Parts: sequence; structure tokens; C-alpha cells
Amino acid sequence: MRDLSRLLRPRSIAVMGSVWAENVIAQCHKMGFDGPVWPVHPTKAKIGGLKAYPTLADLPAPPDATFIGVNRHITVEMVRELSKMGAGGAICFASGWTEAGESGLQAALVQAAGDMPILGPNCYGVINYLDGALLWPDQHGGRGVERGVALLSQSSNIVINLTMQARGLPVAYVACLGNAAQVGLAELAGAMLTDPRVTALGLYVEGIDDAPGFAALAEMARAAGKGIVCIKSGKTEASRTAAASHTAALAGGGAASSAFLRQAGVAEVTTLPELLETLKIFHVHGPQIGTRLCSLSCSGGEAGLVADLAAPFNIEFPPPSDAQRTRLGDVLGPIVTIANPLDYHTFIWGDGPRTTNVFATMLAGYDAGIFIIDPPRPDLCDPASFEPALQAIEAAAGITGKPAFPVASLPENFDEGLAIAMMARGTVPLMGLETALGALAAAQTPPGLAGWRPWPSRKPTRPVLLDEAVAKRMLAKAGVAVPRGGSAQSLDQLRPKAARLTPPLALKGLGFAHKSENGAVRLGLADLGGQAEMPGATGYLVEEMVTGSVAELLLGLRRDPVYGATLTLGFGGVTAELLADTVTLVCPVTAPEIDAGLRRLRLWPLLDGYRGRAYADVAAVADVALRLQDLLQDDSIEEIEINPLMVRAHGAVAADAVIWKEET
Repeated sequence: MRDLSRLLRPRSIAVMGSVWAENVIAQCHKMGFDGPVWPVHPTKAKIGGLKAYPTLADLPAPPDATFIGVNRHITVEMVRELSKMGAGGAICFASGWTEAGESGLQAALVQAAGDMPILGPNCYGVINYLDGALLWPDQHGGRGVERGVALLSQSSNIVINLTMQARGLPVAYVACLGNAAQVGLAELAGAMLTDPRVTALGLYVEGIDDAPGFAALAEMARAAGKGIVCIKSGKTEASRTAAASHTAALAGGGAASSAFLRQAGVAEVTTLPELLETLKIFHVHGPQIGTRLCSLSCSGGEAGLVADLAAPFNIEFPPPSDAQRTRLGDVLGPIVTIANPLDYHTFIWGDGPRTTNVFATMLAGYDAGIFIIDPPRPDLCDPASFEPALQAIEAAAGITGKPAFPVASLPENFDEGLAIAMMARGTVPLMGLETALGALAAAQTPPGLAGWRPWPSRKPTRPVLLDEAVAKRMLAKAGVAVPRGGSAQSLDQLRPKAARLTPPLALKGLGFAHKSENGAVRLGLADLGGQAEMPGATGYLVEEMVTGSVAELLLGLRRDPVYGATLTLGFGGVTAELLADTVTLVCPVTAPEIDAGLRRLRLWPLLDGYRGRAYADVAAVADVALRLQDLLQDDSIEEIEINPLMVRAHGAVAADAVIWKEET
């Protein structure tokens, strides 16, 4: 692991270039950087009001960090020279590398750097708000802080926009990766998180370059009490790829990346406001809050709105206990209905002690509470009447030791100065009701399993489809139950084998990934008399049909170019893609994780005795999935799919099987 400390926390900075160098100098001056800044330029005597040095060799000492704002070809030479002189690291700003088809030039840059860390190329740079050190050629909206969160982005524009937030979030670092030719996502993120002044990490990620390394980073962060929240973009590309199986279609898009983040214990959000609000929660309360929430407001409309908006985030509001009902009723009177969400009306408005009593009594029975409050805008109104309620929220948190979140229904309804002051006191105001609920849901993300790492990824092969008869022999050898049956090249050869089976029978043509769509499945047959050949079939399979099933499921495992391999669980049969009721997990998985994944399916009640149905043997489903996972340890296998897996009250049978295997 490279030492990035001099690059991230420099005591001396060199800048190369002209206009971009002037911008870096201006930003360092603006933030009060107290170390030397050394411009380097072959012809100019001064840049940004500072003495310029003709060459790197003329500098007073090797710089801790260098911003290289010159063209790409000169960048390579400057990096080589900096590395040789013992510099601490460099930002390579220029574009025109791998992203422009110049992979050879980018490789030369990495070689020139040697052991010296470089960010980029095609990289905007780093802002250190803790020490006032900026290798950043543009405006930004941050201010100096003593502690705060780190923002790391694979998009410079997006992270610039994030610095302009007016939500009270203290930001310690801002960094961009650019092409990440040398220093990658996990390495840079880990270097920032090791700073004890950094409280949490926010990521805007277009691609994860090292999934096992990222999982290790997430575990390290959790152990240090620091949460990570991530926006993963580019989820639709995989879903546009033509699918060779149901599994490929259902596990494509963002399913694999979301599964990976969840299993690594990283909170995932979809919007920039949710990213910022989740980081505020992590900054004050650490990487996880409880799931039992209460909501309080002085309006029935707000109580109803919060309940409606919470549903898509799977946030529920458990009812108060009998003791809480009694105590709250004594304070609020008979007119107020004691419920959760609670509309406490306005009878106690302005009465600090009674409001504190109500807030603390309600909050004490839950893991955390949200308090809907929209202070009037201070430029046109007098917000004084809201002070008792705001003070009561903070007091309730102090009395109970539980997180209490003031939530403005509209983000602009909470003044930035007020937000900064409350954050400094350990209270997290959340801006925008729907955004707040998304952030709270993200902050409930459970930690990843200790020591869990995804399988290493490998280059994809060009697999061939095994016919179903061969695939089922492989499954049977692995301990997966399959129907009794037989196969042959022609129907005439198959009829004697069919005669030894118990009807009803299923006749299938071999050589098709999707048999139903190709008319290669005939069900409910008493025998094979009168059956015609199937065009395109490479052979035939006859089996006893599986009866007595409770449900038809899909189980699919496939290689993933980033995350190693995935397991997809869901309701299957011919309607698998239409239902799209699936959960994707990243291998390796355990039986409890498979069980938990099944319980996340929308149609889980159909497996759990819904309205008197038989209970499905979900333990058998987990057993089959684990056997398939073991089978995928064979590197020559690219994909395995059972659709459907006929799940009975006792046991499960693979009624259909697709295996793609590297051609030997």
C-alpha cells in the first residue's frame, strides 16, 4: 500500500502550468494554506504573485504534493522527474489518455511514477479543508473545518456541486480519481479514512476497480466507527446487454452492484441530497442507527404524509407502548390520538417543559425519532416561536440518549446557519422529508459479515451451452435432486426409455437455452406415441413431471466481471422475467443469507404458508443454492440456472437446468 499522507496532507506544494496553476495558488491563499507554494514555469518569473522556478530541480526541496497542469506528454516527463527527486505525489490534470484511446501513454505515466503516488490522469485534484491545502484548479463551496466527512468522486463536476451544499455538513476532504491509472478507489478512500479527523465517507462511483479491496475498506471503516454511503451510477449498461438466460436478464443492471454494497455493509442511495443527508447522520451518530423509528409533528397532514412517504423505504412506525400512551395522554389530553406517527397538535406549542416531556417520552421507546419542523425563513419572518420546539428536540435527545432528527418538509425551510450550529451540538437536522426518509433508511444498512470478500473476478470465457441431459447429470452428481428420465438422439431411440417412466411425462428438445420460446417443451404426456420431431433439436430428453410442488423458483449463478459471481433467487417458471421478483447476492453466500434473501421477495408469503398454503422447504432451496455455488468453483463453468426449481413441502427438484461451460 502506497503512503499517500504527503499528497493528502502536504506541507509544501508545487504547481506546474500557467492558468491552472494560478487557480491552484489562488485557492490555497483563499483557504489560508500556511506552507510554501512553489510555481514551476520555464519562462515566467512569477505566477499568481509568487516567484516561479524554471525547473523542478531549482525548487528549494522536493515538494510533498504537485499539481501538474501541463499537456499529457510533458506530464509523463514531469512525473518521472518528481519521482526521482523524492516528491510525495502528484495530481495529473491533463486529459487525453485511456479515455481517448491512448492506453500506451497512460501505461508510460504509471511506469514513470514508480513508487510515487499519482492521482489521475484526467483528474481534478484534492481539497484538504482540515489543513487548508488545495491542489484544486477551480472554485468550490467548502470552508475550513476541524473534523468532517470525506467526499470521493469519479466525476469532478458532481463533487464540485456537492461542495456547494448549504445543509450544514462539515466536509474534511474532497478528492477525484480521474482515470485511476495507479491509485484506485479503495486505496484513496482508505488513505482519507485513516485520518482520525475524518468521520465518514461519501462516494460517487461509476465503476469499482477492486471489489475485494473495497470490501476490506468497508470492513475497516466499520471497525473504526465510520460509515460509507455510495451512489453507484451506470446501472443500466448491463441491463441493455442481450441476455443468454433469465439469470443474465434479472441479475443485470444494478442488481449485482447493489448486492455487493449491501453485503459489504455500505449504505447505497440514489440521489445527491440523500448522499449528503446520510453523511450528516454518519458524521454525528456513526455508521448505523436502529430500525425502530417514531415520528412527531403538530399537524395531522404531516403525520399522514410521513407515513405515506416512508412506505417505499420500508420504514415502519411501531405503535407506542401502553405506558407511553398513558404518559403522553396525561400531557396532551383526551383530544389527541396517541399513535405513531404522532400528531401532538398545538396545545403544547411554546411550552418548553411540556414539549420536552412529550418528545422525550415518545423518543424513549424507540431507536431514533424524527420531528417534523419547518422554521420560518429568517429574512421575512420571526422564527422565535419555534425555538422552544427546537430546544425540546435537543433536550429529548440528551435525556434519552437517542438520536433525534429535526426534519424540514422542504429543504429550503432550514437555515444553513441554524443547521451548522445544531450539527456542532450533535443534533442532525435533515432537509426535505422524502430525502430524510431515504437517508434514514440508508443509515439503517446492517454491517457486512466480518471477513467477507467476493470471489476474484476473471476474464470472461466463450462458453458453450451444455444440453439439459448433461447439465442434469452434473447437478445430480453435485447432490441436487432431478427428475427420473432418459435422453437419446431421436424420438425412436427415446421411446423405450420413456416406457419405463411413470406418467405424466415431459418431453424436451435439447440444444435450446430457452425451450418454451422455441416450442421445445411438451408437458403432461402419457407416452411418446404420436410425438413429432422438434425442428432445431440436437437430441431429446424425457422425464417424469414433478408433482406436489408449493412454488416454482429460479436459482441462477453467473460470473460477474466486477464482483466475481452472483446468485439470483426468485420466482421462476415461464414468467420469471415478467414477475422480476428476484434478489441478487454476491458469492460467496451462506445459508442464513440465502434465507434472508428469500424473505426479501415480494412473493415470500407464498413460500411461508400464505392463507393456508403448505410451507415450502426453504432449507432445501438454500441447500440447492449452496451446492450450485460449490459447483461454480469449477473455473470452466460460466453460468448455472435452474428454472424452475420445484419446491415441495419437503425437498426441491430441478425441473430444468441450463449450464454454460467453457469449451474444452
